[in-house]
Formats: sequence, C-alpha cells, structure tokens
Amino acid sequence: MTATLDASGPSPADPTPQERPSAVTPKHLAAAGATRRARDSRLKIWVGSVCALIVILPVAFARVLPLQNPDATDLGSRRLPPLTDGHLFGTDQLGRDLLARILYGGQVSLLVGILAVLVSGLIGLVLGSMAGYFGGWVDTVVSRLLEAQLSLPLLMMLLLVVALFGPSIPVITFVIAIAQWPEIARLTRSLVLVEREKPYIAASRVLGLGKTAILTRHIVPNVIKQTSLVVLLLLAQAVLLESALSYLGAGPQRPFATWGRIISDGQDYITTSWWLVTLPGLVIVLLVIGVNLLGDGLRDRPAGSGLRALLGRLALTGKKA
Repeated sequence: MTATLDASGPSPADPTPQERPSAVTPKHLAAAGATRRARDSRLKIWVGSVCALIVILPVAFARVLPLQNPDATDLGSRRLPPLTDGHLFGTDQLGRDLLARILYGGQVSLLVGILAVLVSGLIGLVLGSMAGYFGGWVDTVVSRLLEAQLSLPLLMMLLLVVALFGPSIPVITFVIAIAQWPEIARLTRSLVLVEREKPYIAASRVLGLGKTAILTRHIVPNVIKQTSLVVLLLLAQAVLLESALSYLGAGPQRPFATWGRIISDGQDYITTSWWLVTLPGLVIVLLVIGVNLLGDGLRDRPAGSGLRALLGRLALTGKKA
C-alpha cells in the first residue's frame, strides 16, 4: 500500500509539462493596434523633444554662448545675408546680429509663455476641481464664467486689457493666463466628475474624511497628470499669443526683443531680405510643432509598464511557439 502511494505521488524527477504553443506571433504583435499606438507615441515623443530642445536649449543658454551683443548696431553691416562675416543668421536692418536677437528675444517669449501656462494651470485646476466635486452653486458660477470667457473674441480681449493696463510683462502674462484657464478648468471638471463616483471616494467618506481632504488628497493627485498634458499643449498657444501681441505692438516694449517684434520690424524688407522674417518664424514653428508633438505623444502613450510587460510576455510566448 505504501509503495503504491509513493509511486502515484509527484516526483521531483518528473519532466515539466510542455507549454502550449501560442497562435500569437511577433508579426501579429507588430500589427496590433496597441503596438502601433505605442510606436507612434514613441516617435512623437522623440521628434517633439528634439524639435523643442533645438529651440529651448540655445535660448536658455544664450547668455553663456559666444554671441554678439543683440543691441549693438552697425549701419555698415545692415541686412547681411546668413553665413556672412560671422553672422550665422545674418543681420537686421540696423546691422544687429539676428541670431543673438532671436535667442535673447526667445527668453522673453518663453518666460511669458511658461509663466502664463503655470498661472492658467493653477487657476483652471482649482476652479475645475471645485466645480466638479462640490457641484451646486459652485459649479454654476464656474460654468457661467467659462461660458462668458469663451464667448469673447480672444485677441480683441487681450488687446483691450493690454491697452487699459499697459504692455508690461506681468500684465501680458496675466492676460494670457486668464485667456487660457477655461480649457484647463473644463477638462479638470469632467475628470473630477468621473473620479468622485469611484468606490475609493465612497470608502474615504465612510472613513470620515471631509470633502476638502478627499479633494486635495485623493482626487486632485489622480487628475493632475491629464491636466498637466493640457498645460504642456497650451505652452505653444501661449507663445503664439505673445508673439501675436508683440507683432501688433502690444507686447513687451523695448528694450525687450521678442519674436513677434523681430518679425514686425523685418516685414518691410521681406522681398529683399527674406531672412529677417523667415528665420524667426521658423524658430516659432519649430517650437510649436515640437511642443505639440511631445504633448500628443505623452497623451497617447500606453498605460506604462503593465502594457509593456504584457506585450513582452506575449512576444516571449510567440517565440517559444
């Protein structure tokens, strides 16, 4: 009896069972929608990062680069074409180095854009979270403010406020922030409306947490990632708005050189000196494309390590098959 039990029991020497072959091959994985989205997302992130850094890094380190004085005029070297006499981007109508003016002007444009999206992101996150979670009269007031803001012509509103309070950098930053907060608030409100109905919020209420604690400790940390992606995308819009205001003469006044003013000053010579308008415009286009591609890639990125691990396991199973 004992021998029979020993023979029928599991033995360490028994061979391991063979894994069942999988019908999923690497070719199938490569053609899957999730794989294509992940590949496209990585491509957008890489291309967008490269385009954005090509502009941001030289602008950020303009003061340590061996550049000429952006305000030094030389009437004998007016409107020199690019790659002439040590001027990589040529000179403008007053003989000033165009590359130096673009990089130093980019510091003002990027500073205004970054500060504006940070302020608008903070306002939109706070008001959108309160409207989505508390509801009632808070939601009504915020929603009416959103509708009133979106019904106004954007550029006309910006010009009116700048004309009333002056074209200083703080005023322009605040004006652009006020113009952009509705988009962030609408997204945050919709995300909070979904998040507040989840079971962990009900569990937090049962445990005795107050509304403010639930909102700040649990809901906001779970929606801030999606909101930050919209803030990143709005950076390109903020730079464009600042450039538009500067082009129309409502941007930061001299001695600040901004991208919009550089284009405005060179538009009279566009037929004879194309680089005065084309090169600053290309810098703006490169930054906007880079930021938009980076934001789209981060938004479309797969869930993370979980999906990559699943794809890795499927690929390994397909290879074994």
